[in-house]
Amino acid sequence: MSVEAAQADRLVRGVGERSVPALARAISLVENGRDGYEEILSALHPSVGNAHRIGITGPPGSGKSTLIERVVRIYRDRDITVAVVAVDPTSPFTGGALLGDRIRMESLTLDPGVYIRSMASRGATGGLATTTREVCDVLDAFGFERVIIETVGVGQSELAIAGSADTTALVLVPESGDGVQVLKAGVMEIADLYVINKSDRPGADRLVQEVEVMLGIRRGNAYRHVGPHHGGLAGRTARREPDDGAGTAGWAPPVLKTAAAKGEGTEAAIDAVDRHRAFLESTGLLQERRRARLAQHTREVVNRALSTLVWERWDGEAVLAAGLDDVVSGRLSPYRLARNIVADLQEERGHGG
Repeated sequence: MSVEAAQADRLVRGVGERSVPALARAISLVENGRDGYEEILSALHPSVGNAHRIGITGPPGSGKSTLIERVVRIYRDRDITVAVVAVDPTSPFTGGALLGDRIRMESLTLDPGVYIRSMASRGATGGLATTTREVCDVLDAFGFERVIIETVGVGQSELAIAGSADTTALVLVPESGDGVQVLKAGVMEIADLYVINKSDRPGADRLVQEVEVMLGIRRGNAYRHVGPHHGGLAGRTARREPDDGAGTAGWAPPVLKTAAAKGEGTEAAIDAVDRHRAFLESTGLLQERRRARLAQHTREVVNRALSTLVWERWDGEAVLAAGLDDVVSGRLSPYRLARNIVADLQEERGHGG
């Protein structure tokens, strides 16, 4: 047995025995793609699939970290173990995570039922580090009952979180600007519930109403939940009818108000998350989502393996360097050069057949 294989075997046993040092080392090895990490993930795979993965996304400054801290404390009061994966912006100097979320949640780390890990986005699209899903698998295999994934910010690229979580919450705040603008670019489609945080500030009720209208447009009953304009909105929440099953796949995403810094509304948000999990389980959608997630994960692993083959094993970089001058001068197109780069792979496959 090689040194790498022996180390992987020790870490797998350690994770199975719920050793926190082994967990930390396994996550570091997976996050950095070191030798043996795929063997670790393969060995842990039979133990993956029990944790409820909760994605938390929203614009910077919406209070996601404060909200998550409150959520974690409530889960612990209910004797539920929680891991948090906070995808932070990459430091321009070290390439590592800025660790802002872990600093803010430091008081939680004394609890053995809580594990917090900050990861650098490293420029990855989707608001998630490329190995976030695999780190969540390790935490799942360790036995955490809830795995919360917090992303860098909000925008078109944030849509990737929907493929990594069972339940996704979009956190907004009254002062984040035009609420309708915030919900453009497909972000509206990813959320299973909406949390209007800092709802003790002016404009919260109006933002609730705007989100309700957008949800109504998606369901085809745009103004059904909206009260009359006259009389103002101050001090009251836009009204909702009971869930009539008209939401996506029968789920009508709730719009909830919280003031996490004051501890207001967080219990209701957790209850909504739990209701969504129960809905997914009862309809079979939880299994469907996880099946789709595994299919996408497999594609990503294939793409990663092929990239390694092209750029490392078959000297793709050398072919790129040799042809780049021709591309710059216009004698060769990037597409033709790309075909040349993968030609070795195609030729090897032909020889292997």
